[in-house]
Amino acid sequence: MLAKHFDVKMKPCKNEDELVEFAADADGIFVDLLPVTESAIEKLPKCKAIVLYSDGFDYVDYAAAAKRGISVSHMPDYCVEEVADHAVIMALALTRKLWQANTDVKNKIWDWPRLRPIKALRDSVMGIIGLGRLGSVAALRARAFGMRVLEYDPYIPPGREKVFGAEAVDLETLLKESDVVTIHVPLTKETHHMVAERQLRAMKKTAYLINTSRGKVVDTLALYKALKDGWIAGAALDVLEEEPPKASDPLLALPNLILTPHTAFYSERSIKEKQRKVVEEFSRILSGQPGRYRVQPPTYG
Repeated sequence: MLAKHFDVKMKPCKNEDELVEFAADADGIFVDLLPVTESAIEKLPKCKAIVLYSDGFDYVDYAAAAKRGISVSHMPDYCVEEVADHAVIMALALTRKLWQANTDVKNKIWDWPRLRPIKALRDSVMGIIGLGRLGSVAALRARAFGMRVLEYDPYIPPGREKVFGAEAVDLETLLKESDVVTIHVPLTKETHHMVAERQLRAMKKTAYLINTSRGKVVDTLALYKALKDGWIAGAALDVLEEEPPKASDPLLALPNLILTPHTAFYSERSIKEKQRKVVEEFSRILSGQPGRYRVQPPTYG
């Protein structure tokens, strides 16, 4: 039986000191992207649950929480379609060169041959790094456009990729053959800078990179070089290593980069779903039941 009642207090906390001061006597806390370190966890003596408003859980020391008997949960399935849609829309905008066409027309340039070459989607290959919930839905979207789909995810059961019309390959093959590479992995020690200079140089010069996962999965400095020097044709990012970026960030000046403000998760439907699931998860844990969405980070070699 779920807990019937608990008092909820809310306060925007700018750092963990404010969090500790506000939640020192709390039985549990809701957190959205605010770092929760081992130091903070040690100062929350009554805490039984940390429930995250996000799919990502890299900003919480879940190992330290486990040592204290604190259950940590995230929301891995509340915005799956929204993020997959965002990634595929970015792929369409890049491959159809909407970013360049829009700029040209606004600059009074009406000259479609400048956009050459544009490859037909049906002749294109989408490479998906991470075939979990998000990657799977993105694969189905890509297949609907007639794209060939490659996937790299050594931690899914063999044959799972066939359900989504994808082909399992190693990472090197995916990077070498894909026209669009989209990333759908969590941020862990193994995936930090998973895509760096070596991986970007392995891609086609006509290829595009999309990241809607976590900013630190991609080495931003290497990506800047890749876009500036033409190692790849372009990129689209919904996440950055530093959010929001500084006004001096050189990425902002790149003409072949599409940026959105970490908004892939958002729709009115997804927000309502997230709020409901967060409360249900919190109530479940306080009632003595195991959390349905406990953090169980995968390992990517």
